[in-house]
Amino acid sequence: METKYITNNPNQTKKLGEKFAKEILELKQRKTVVNQPRSCFLDGAFVIGLKGELGGGKTCFLQGFAKGLGVKEKILSPTFVVYKKFHVPCSMFHDFYHFDCYRIKDSKEISDLGFKEIISNPENIVAIEWSEKIKEVLPKNIKWISFYFIDKNSRAIDIF
Repeated sequence: METKYITNNPNQTKKLGEKFAKEILELKQRKTVVNQPRSCFLDGAFVIGLKGELGGGKTCFLQGFAKGLGVKEKILSPTFVVYKKFHVPCSMFHDFYHFDCYRIKDSKEISDLGFKEIISNPENIVAIEWSEKIKEVLPKNIKWISFYFIDKNSRAIDIF
């Protein structure tokens, strides 16, 4: 199911990210407590692929997303280090991994960083900026988020 949003400033984009994180936490808790099949949690980490142009709002969204998970550290795009790991307090998840694949030329580069192990752990939640660059190593149950410029401050954001 695809959901479309319009945000008119960076603060609204952050708030949308925060809301999305809280919905994921609630969903995981509900699925775990009721002991139902956990579709999006079944085969490892909950993985989110973010697509959009440079400056499109991906990192801004993830700043709010991390806040929604309870992460206290400042979230910056890990372009030069490829990924950063954050502990998720008081949650059904243990760690939040923030990847930025902007500088990745080949998916083997990401594999060399232990990517497969990270995405196979159901206690992880993983967000990947520029995820389209490593499509061949992404899980089939990935949640996609696309960002589109409307104008200088406004964005169309599709979650599917």
